[in-house]
Amino acid sequence: MTETPGAQPQAAPPQEQQGPNYLSHKQILVVLGGLMAGMLLAALDQSIVGVALPRIVSELGGLEQLSWVVTAYLLTNTASTPLWGKISDLYGRRSVFQVAIVIFLIGSVLAALATNMPQLIGFRALQGLGAGGLMALSFAIIGDVIPPRERGRYMGYFGAVFGVSSVAGPLLGGFFTDGPGWRWIFWINVPIGIGALLVTSWALKLPKVVRSHKIDYLGAATIVASVSLLLLYLTWRGQEFGWTDGWALAMLVGAILLAGLFVFIESRAAEPIIPLRLFRNPTFTIANVYGLLAGIAMFGAIVYLPIYLQVVKDLSPTASGLAMLPMVAGIFTSSISSGQIMTRTGRYKIFPILGGISLVVAMYLLSTLHTDSSMWLVGFYQFLVGFGLGFSMQVLMTATQNSVEFRDMGTSTGALTFFRSMGGAVGTAVFGAVLTSRLATHLTEVVPGRVLAQLPPGAADNVQAIKGLPPQVKEPVLEAFVRSLHDVFLTGIPFVLGALIIAFFLKEIPLATGQAKKPEEAEELTPTISH
Repeated sequence: MTETPGAQPQAAPPQEQQGPNYLSHKQILVVLGGLMAGMLLAALDQSIVGVALPRIVSELGGLEQLSWVVTAYLLTNTASTPLWGKISDLYGRRSVFQVAIVIFLIGSVLAALATNMPQLIGFRALQGLGAGGLMALSFAIIGDVIPPRERGRYMGYFGAVFGVSSVAGPLLGGFFTDGPGWRWIFWINVPIGIGALLVTSWALKLPKVVRSHKIDYLGAATIVASVSLLLLYLTWRGQEFGWTDGWALAMLVGAILLAGLFVFIESRAAEPIIPLRLFRNPTFTIANVYGLLAGIAMFGAIVYLPIYLQVVKDLSPTASGLAMLPMVAGIFTSSISSGQIMTRTGRYKIFPILGGISLVVAMYLLSTLHTDSSMWLVGFYQFLVGFGLGFSMQVLMTATQNSVEFRDMGTSTGALTFFRSMGGAVGTAVFGAVLTSRLATHLTEVVPGRVLAQLPPGAADNVQAIKGLPPQVKEPVLEAFVRSLHDVFLTGIPFVLGALIIAFFLKEIPLATGQAKKPEEAEELTPTISH
């Protein structure tokens, strides 16, 4: 910018934060507690409500609206994720993270106080809005305070939190539903959220972000509308009314058109929600494609393995949750070990490759399960799934954050979380369609026609109904169910195989070890834990 001759010198504008502000190991351990508590809130509420839905419906009514209790949360969670990342780049990570916690807590309290189904659905949507920020910003803050070279040793704990939440959700849901009541599913969030607020207020000291900006409202509205239509097609209209239903197809076409419009808007926006230039970064692009493809398989395994355990092995929801612990052990083992190796060597490319191989093998082995497969065998296959996920997800997060400019830390992290969530939504819908269609086929193959005619409508699609079938009918129905699950897991193999192939194109950029600061900046910028 040129100066006007004779003009009076003006005060320099506030300096924009130019780089990360790393913490010491002791400070990181304290901050991690708050961040993991925030992430636990978001991850737990994806699975804790499912067990309580029958009891909720019996008290509030609205059986026809049952699926919306889950769909509303998924919708706002996924759609808002990239927005949270961008907003945190503009206004600062800590304050935006705390806003997300507050929104989540308000949604939780209101959900606990809901008196009818529409209220509960609306408050679950508010919860999901806050959860989108908790998921994305937990990882972004890690990028702010830990050097990439050291990040792996801490990222593994976040993978473990996600794995534990997938098991603890059904366990806690069943405990509260059978004990103090389903409303405690939401009340339990309050002390955890308050703890996360206190820790981040006390320990997380980050410089103020001062950036000139112009919010891309049109881009934000377009991406939210596109994602909402796609998720409604996948989780509601397509499943309940048919994938080729007129309104379902209208939603799908609308989602595609709005996605194209979003790309057009972002190419011209001054401050885009997801800058298209990021996709010229091969690490960013490969990580997002890998996350999308692996997310499809990941959620397929997480959703349909408990169904196998409950239907075929006749386990209760609580027992099936405990039986998923080997997957958590696999996630914890590989994420911690890969993080430690990354810290020592600075190399990471091998881990998504190993993760992809493990997932391909695991999905194939899951497709060989039978009605009489031992629980030891089921546990080993689960461990392989978790082992592959632990080698993949957190490593790619670190690689992505290491490859982008600091100003794009939140945006890139939010995008990676967003594409992974979209993969989960797509995978759940695709696998659900495969299970339904193949179950009808296999029932006609293995169940005698006279027995099949005596089955109550929808009995083969209902866990409790299958458990109540007489033994001579139940045995062939279970065989048909297991064969359908074989098809589900085989369907996941091409997706993880695609992720594996993509991993070979990942470039290995040296992980940064930290940022030296000038002596005069040290006192001002070094985060401290006040007492």
